[in-house]
Amino acid sequence: MDTATVDTRPSYLENGHSWQSWLLTKDHKRIAILYLITITLFFFIGGLFALLIRLELMTPAGDMVEAETYNKFFTMHGVAMVFFFLIPSIPAVLGNFLVPVMIGAKDLAFPRINLLSWYILVVGGLFTLGAVVMGGVDTGWTFYTPYSTAASNTHVIMTGLGVFISGFSSILTGLNFIVTIHKMRAPGMTWFRLPLFIWAHYATSIIQILGTPVVAIAVLLVALERTLHIGIFDPNLGGDPVLYQHLFWFYSHPAVYIMVLPGMGVISELIAAFARKAIFGYKFVAFSSLGIALVGFFVWGHHMFVSSQSVYAALIFSFLSYLVAIPSAIKTFNWTATLYKGSISYQSPMIYAFGFLGLFLVGGLTGLFLAALGLDVHVHDTYFVVAHFHYIMVGGSIMAYLGGMHYWWPKISGRMYPEGWAKFAALMVFVGFNLTFFPQFLLGYLGMPRRYHMYPEEWQVLNVLSTAGASILGVGYLIPMVYFTWSFVKGEKAPANPWGATGLEWTIPSPPPTENFTTTPIVTEEAYAYSNREMKVA
Repeated sequence: MDTATVDTRPSYLENGHSWQSWLLTKDHKRIAILYLITITLFFFIGGLFALLIRLELMTPAGDMVEAETYNKFFTMHGVAMVFFFLIPSIPAVLGNFLVPVMIGAKDLAFPRINLLSWYILVVGGLFTLGAVVMGGVDTGWTFYTPYSTAASNTHVIMTGLGVFISGFSSILTGLNFIVTIHKMRAPGMTWFRLPLFIWAHYATSIIQILGTPVVAIAVLLVALERTLHIGIFDPNLGGDPVLYQHLFWFYSHPAVYIMVLPGMGVISELIAAFARKAIFGYKFVAFSSLGIALVGFFVWGHHMFVSSQSVYAALIFSFLSYLVAIPSAIKTFNWTATLYKGSISYQSPMIYAFGFLGLFLVGGLTGLFLAALGLDVHVHDTYFVVAHFHYIMVGGSIMAYLGGMHYWWPKISGRMYPEGWAKFAALMVFVGFNLTFFPQFLLGYLGMPRRYHMYPEEWQVLNVLSTAGASILGVGYLIPMVYFTWSFVKGEKAPANPWGATGLEWTIPSPPPTENFTTTPIVTEEAYAYSNREMKVA
């Protein structure tokens, strides 16, 4: 792989400092930073509501807030985290920054659409924040009908409009990535020389384009029924509430893979870099991403085993839910095989990768419990489901996101962060996460339903453990924000390739120049060609 010549021009951070130059930029790297700021804001908003939830659940009696207020807490936590952090986090930040660089392009295919997608997300977020300020919404983040269309007297339409608008950001981002990956690869960058990070984003983009319009239509129909009283979902108007669940979960289960597939791409990069080996079974891992994207569209019915679904349909969806676990298992086994006899370096990004492997494994295995008809009936709508979901979304997606941020932060900022603090934060996140959510598996198995702010006294110990873990987890998330901010100003300057890694992004300066490459790079070797490289750690 021929490296680009050294570029002496200003980096993307130095080339124009005015706020206009940022808000009107077409540089994919600057747009990634704008996304980073936006989703970080929503992360802490969602985290604040999570803190309020856990404080309420410290005691069995609902003695902090009323039930209606508690309903608003968990709804706004879910809406902020799912639609405005988890879905856009890795694609919008790391994907936006890295996809063009990794394939040898100067920018995404449609730079103006890329900027537009960020503005759309901001507008959608403002509608949602407006709903919070005006009193919130209490339907749950799923907006289940007929409660959302007839019974709730909260700001359902404004919140739904925010989600509806933000969906166009997801669609445009996916479209941009697909066209860029197809049309703008550097000479020699064949499909099977692409980093697995790119394969993961390609598969994610397919889901974004095919699935997001469905949930947008579902939310739009909720608004129409609520305002015009058209009988779509409300049985009092001749509608069918189960129809909404079909529409919602047809998107929202694949949306789980929008959240976790890019994280899997990050983990492939981290394991290859810090084990100093090519990913074992590269083609299997690449095609497993496409397999997850495909099969993920056929499993939505496992959310509806107790929602008047026929037993025959339930059996089919149960089988397909087991089937979708196979591509994820391929990735996990191949990552493990890559680590075998690797020259492993325990830097902070790799610690996050190990954390991902452990937590995602627990989340995946408990997903098989929920795919089994008998067990699902027992634990449906209990804290078992809450724990499973968070092991995938938080233990998987956020661990991968933080691992990726630590790995590529020197490239993004041109600065190194304090490695000791980074390792300490990774440990706190791992310990805090398990202390928060593992007790919830036990609570769910014992029968504690989710979305309730009161519970029997015998469950208090497990809830106190969960709240204590959430405190540790919150501190673990705050620490990287502090030292990333510090390193941006005072951190040691980063070399072009602090990890001794392969990939085109490590052949250009840190931070990159505005147009990434002075000359078009020519790719002459396979992805992850580590056999002749020595480990270099800053």
